[in-house]
Amino acid sequence: MTLMETQGLVSMTDETQLRWTAMGDTTRQPAVVMLHGGPGLPDYLGDVAPMVADLVPVYRYDQRGTGQSPWRGHHSFARHVDDLAELLDSWDVPSAVLIGHSYGTDLASRFCLAHSDRVAAMLLMCGPFVGDWRTGDRAERDRRMSAAQQKRLRLLEELPCRSEEQEVELLTLAWFTDHADPERGWHWAAQGARRRRPINWAMNGELGKERRADPLGDHLAELRACLPARAELLGGADDPRPVSALETLALRLDLPLTRIDGAGHEPWLERPDAVRVHLRRFVQGAVDA
Repeated sequence: MTLMETQGLVSMTDETQLRWTAMGDTTRQPAVVMLHGGPGLPDYLGDVAPMVADLVPVYRYDQRGTGQSPWRGHHSFARHVDDLAELLDSWDVPSAVLIGHSYGTDLASRFCLAHSDRVAAMLLMCGPFVGDWRTGDRAERDRRMSAAQQKRLRLLEELPCRSEEQEVELLTLAWFTDHADPERGWHWAAQGARRRRPINWAMNGELGKERRADPLGDHLAELRACLPARAELLGGADDPRPVSALETLALRLDLPLTRIDGAGHEPWLERPDAVRVHLRRFVQGAVDA
């Protein structure tokens, strides 16, 4: 089945133009909006959208400062939340089914806190991680890397500037441990290191600093109170980020959590059929609600 795909540019109130893509029949409601991670990466969810685009239209976009949405300025969660609200207006989508991945789960959660009336349903995939999850993440990544790989990664991180090949090598080393299978993980990481570029390191740093100053974990009671009736967590059981952190979050938000066995931080790569079944069930439930 061939699904229609459309693209466009939308001007925000500050005249920044954001590039978006829609797959499926955009006259149908509700629409799904997929929020990519990073922060600072361009959209990479093009392989996930077709899993549900025959059920509902699926919108994706490059967040400001990434991919084909160039912008220079100070990044804040408030600005990115406003961007999503303005995009929904431009698409004539009163409320959307949000599917966030990784950092995109943080953005989805903060959007829900500000605009709960515009969230018809929300699936948080591989995040958000709150509390002290980084200790376990670092330990697991070290376990998955050789001593030589760890040393090389640290050396590349410390360089004041990097060549193209050094940047690709750094990202490959940083990302291959995201996957359950190290051999296939190296292939996917190397591929992503060339395709998910350029990385907006300034955006990554600025939003990371704001996330530490105003952690989502401090707003969980408020988030729980404004969640849509249909909201779930989905995670890879072999993500280096500890699944126990998602289990704790599920309890605090009173949400169901599905673990995909044999999958890491991008479960659609290692277990596409399992992810497809889950996404379709979730989205169909939102449509039928």
